[in-house]
Amino acid sequence: MNRRRRIYEGKAKILYEGPEPGTLVQHFKDDATAFNAKKHDVIDGKGVLNNRISEYIFQNLNDIGVPTHFLRRLNMREQLIREVEIIQLEVVVRNVAAGSLSTRLGIEEGTQLPRSIIEFYYKNDALGDPMVSEEHITAFGWASPQEIDDIMSLAIRVNDFLSGLFLGAGIRLVDFKMECGRLWENDMVRIVVADEISPDSCRLWDMKTNEKMDKDRFRRDLGGLVEAYSEVARRLGILTESDNPVAKSGPTLVKG
Repeated sequence: MNRRRRIYEGKAKILYEGPEPGTLVQHFKDDATAFNAKKHDVIDGKGVLNNRISEYIFQNLNDIGVPTHFLRRLNMREQLIREVEIIQLEVVVRNVAAGSLSTRLGIEEGTQLPRSIIEFYYKNDALGDPMVSEEHITAFGWASPQEIDDIMSLAIRVNDFLSGLFLGAGIRLVDFKMECGRLWENDMVRIVVADEISPDSCRLWDMKTNEKMDKDRFRRDLGGLVEAYSEVARRLGILTESDNPVAKSGPTLVKG
């Protein structure tokens, strides 16, 4: 991949030009960041796990008719995706009070919300990704009213799917972040789910113990991030059965 042209590098991923027009290669790094990269570390094996978990989720979304940018996994760290125009919004779906929602509204972490809540944040690291309203989004032209409707519809469908998927694995989906992009097909454009969905972008708690199985282990200095991600992958059927899945060479993954 080093010979391919690098299109973009973010905190956790690199995008390279793809082998065919309209495609990109998404490479998952081992970098872990929090608080807009004010906290940073490199954690061996994290990128491998995020690549595989995100592939599993996106393939399942494709299979149930939720449009995504995902085409196929190429290797342990890379996947082939459709090139889309990323909408500069982070879409956060909350089912349980946690993180900034608890801080902002003084709601005890772990409180079940009356219904799922969708929030929008403007993607701008320099500004700290501020929370914005639909009025801001339409006034500044980040997305049209119809696109907002499409994004919210996708967010609800993804939340329903993920909630059931993780419930079956004994995991509570507290909240998750989703990004969307515009996929151009001739003169037509449609909104699709993009970026990644992994323990980096979800809050996942064990149903019985409430143990955190997501990036809060890094944010809050709890340790054991790769072990937690490996457990998520194991429960989803992605990891092979092994007494020691987190080896120096990285976790052992099911091929497929």
